Amino acid sequence: MTEPGSLQPLLALLVVFGTMGLEALRSAANERRLLDQGARVVPDASYPWMQVAYPAGFLGVCLEGWWRGAPWDTVGALGVAIFLLGKAIKYAAILTLGVRWSFRVLVLPGAPLVTRGIYRLIRHPNYVGVAGEVIGIALWMRAPNTGTLFGVMFGLILLWRIRIEERALGLAPRA
Repeated sequence: MTEPGSLQPLLALLVVFGTMGLEALRSAANERRLLDQGARVVPDASYPWMQVAYPAGFLGVCLEGWWRGAPWDTVGALGVAIFLLGKAIKYAAILTLGVRWSFRVLVLPGAPLVTRGIYRLIRHPNYVGVAGEVIGIALWMRAPNTGTLFGVMFGLILLWRIRIEERALGLAPRA
């Protein structure tokens, strides 16, 4: 272990929580538009868990990175690359969905299932991107303990969420 206090975790926290804040603003705006268009909110017991586990997991990983000293090296660079690839996949999903992307599961009656853009290649690209963020940050911070815990815990929450979305979207006509 190197000396605690590396600046890498601070940089990671700024990137993670800065983008998370921008994503929250976009989600809230999209949710308002969808609700105005008659969308219904799907009951989703996974959502409160996601609201806590997602930011807490990143914070925990960055704290472990700070404690370990998280030096800049090849593993850190690989972690950043995986994190950025995850963000790119997630943002491709956000751009493809447009106003239909939000943190909550909302179904717009009569709207067809989105099958264009990245959705032609991956069924749940947003969650593939999130998995990249989680794996990437754990490598970037050299946080095997909290990184593993975050990955397993949030992975289970995502699987739960996917089942909820699949049921809700089963009602949507195919494009």
